[in-house]
Amino acid sequence: MPGLIGKKIGMTSVFSAEGKNIPCTVLEVGPCVITQIKTIENDGYNAIQLAYDDKSEKHSNKAEIGHFKKAKTLAKKKVIELKGFVKDWKIGDVITVDYFAGDKWIDVSGISKGKGFQGVVKRYNFRGVGDATHGQHNRLRAPGSLGASSYPSRVFKGMRMAGRTGGDKIKILNLSIVKIIPENNLLILKGSVPGPKGSYIIIEK
Repeated sequence: MPGLIGKKIGMTSVFSAEGKNIPCTVLEVGPCVITQIKTIENDGYNAIQLAYDDKSEKHSNKAEIGHFKKAKTLAKKKVIELKGFVKDWKIGDVITVDYFAGDKWIDVSGISKGKGFQGVVKRYNFRGVGDATHGQHNRLRAPGSLGASSYPSRVFKGMRMAGRTGGDKIKILNLSIVKIIPENNLLILKGSVPGPKGSYIIIEK
């Protein structure tokens, strides 16, 4: 699962060689700095800590500044751990979007857009009452019966009801790489990617 950290720039469209208009997402990927290498001897497992997106010293505490100084880099906003890197990396090494050169498919994970407290029509695509027949003059978007009467006198767990929507971690598998622009650290993927513009995305092989 080795990969990199990126940021969602937005969406666009690209014409394929056949003349088809393909909807695409533009990601800024890297450069990511290796800020720590964890080993079984010291930490109980093998992993590489990656950091991305510079953070001003004004908004960093002394612990963060000291940690990133070991890698000879500025403090970063986003830090993750990844397991499974084959190549021997060193602290302070910089990995760019060229890491995905030669790959055709990748997996992407991010936090979906938060939509706040929503009703069942928005949250679960309920149809509502429909054409407002049977005297339902103000119940068009109601969830209907919850199925609880004198027995069992409660609502079962998992019942689809109104509640907080979005803001969940979502992983999309096998997105196609359309183009890599290394001079601008850009990765163009076919299709959509979870999250709003400016959100952090984890790209894995």
